[in-house]
Amino acid sequence: MNDKWLGASGLVLNEPLIFEKGAKGRKAYSLPKLDVEKANPEDIWPPKFIRDELEGFPEMSEVDVVRHFTRLSQWNYGVDSGFYPLGSCTMKYNPKVNEEMARLPDFAGVHPYQPEEFAQGAIQIIYELEQYLGEVSGMDRVTLQPSAGAQGELTGMLMIRAYLMDRGNPRKKVLVPDTAHGTNPASSSLCGYQVVQVKSDERGRLSPRAIEEKMDEDVAALMVTNPNTLGLFEDHICEVAQIVHQKGGLIYCDGANLNALMGLIRVGDMGVDVLHFNLHKTFSTPHGGGGPGAGPVGVKAHLADYLPLPVVVKEGDRFRFEYNRPKSIGKVRSFYGNFGILVRAYSYILSMGAEGLKKASLLALLNANYIRARLKGTYHLPYDFPCMHECVFNDKLQNQFGVTALDIAKRLMDYGFHPPTIYFPLVVHGALMIEPTESEAKETLDQFIESMIQIAKEAETDPELVRSAPHRTKVSRLDEVLANRKPKLRWKP
Repeated sequence: MNDKWLGASGLVLNEPLIFEKGAKGRKAYSLPKLDVEKANPEDIWPPKFIRDELEGFPEMSEVDVVRHFTRLSQWNYGVDSGFYPLGSCTMKYNPKVNEEMARLPDFAGVHPYQPEEFAQGAIQIIYELEQYLGEVSGMDRVTLQPSAGAQGELTGMLMIRAYLMDRGNPRKKVLVPDTAHGTNPASSSLCGYQVVQVKSDERGRLSPRAIEEKMDEDVAALMVTNPNTLGLFEDHICEVAQIVHQKGGLIYCDGANLNALMGLIRVGDMGVDVLHFNLHKTFSTPHGGGGPGAGPVGVKAHLADYLPLPVVVKEGDRFRFEYNRPKSIGKVRSFYGNFGILVRAYSYILSMGAEGLKKASLLALLNANYIRARLKGTYHLPYDFPCMHECVFNDKLQNQFGVTALDIAKRLMDYGFHPPTIYFPLVVHGALMIEPTESEAKETLDQFIESMIQIAKEAETDPELVRSAPHRTKVSRLDEVLANRKPKLRWKP
């Protein structure tokens, strides 16, 4: 067994619930003596707005509070802690300079109701970021309003529906490949469309013949993820787009994986009508995770009239928001998106430059193919082709010893690595989906690869060791089925 563990194996501190800590009379604050008459809440607010005292609420000192939350933070794993090889989700390191730019007082403190004449710098950033994203993608106009990739999908499909309704028929169906992101069918359904799945071929890609068989005058659009969730480039995309366009449909591209293309290929040059961007995957913004995010949407000129309100217009050296657009689908988010996230992406693009963005894509491709080549043979490669930003193995070779993808992922935690994505994409049984991103050095990838090779050996020589993992984490194997069926979301004394 390799003793050179990357994870902590010594001081793993226990920490109870905060409700189990503290003692009567302790305080974590010190306030000056009250110099006004104390008011009773009942004299200020109606009784219905006054809550009862919380029973068992912890009373703690400042050091108790600080240590409690610090210890909890040390149990967590993040991209600042180490390699985070989640395929599809793309958890990559974000340079801290972009965080600092977003925290500059004039950016962090700008108010969304501030008059346009006093917010010209902020509006200029919005305008120029739209231009940069349009140039990288080959799209004619971009909106930064959507606050997540999934909301960007919905925004794009709403524009497609509005465009087709303007021509007398919104149509009924949307084609979605089996290698697309899981949110694509949901976005189509929310727009009132029936989802028709298109199976990929033996190469893990869309075939023009499959599209031709499904495409008719009832199909509004094809939603394609390129590169797809197998990490493979859809090399027939131009021919596929021509087939869809000939029948009056549109091409929606899920641009979540743009980190494999920027600076190399412009999606808009391949016949795509609508494209959304996941800024956290490509342009150095925090991963949304339910919090602030950004999912801009780019469109070709024939869809520009349907962009959400407002759009940014430049007049001379001044910028303004334009609301008078009768064909717009309206607002999809309050104000103009999550501005702090947009500042981070703007800063990243400026600091990288065109050559830097291209190099980032090339490094993402190089890292993924390095892992694919090194682990090929140790783990089964269901689609044995050069990949783009991520590679997908499965647990076929380990199944003969009773070891599954879940077991491999759990055991990897003992080696100090966050597990990769497992059991997705659904077209690969027992999938192990690995995306290294361009941020990781060869030394880190080598450590990860050697750990995966060691786990494969353990699966053969000591399968129970792998099946019972993890052994060195704060808690070991959890009953995940029970946790999903009976989650404990509220503490009871």
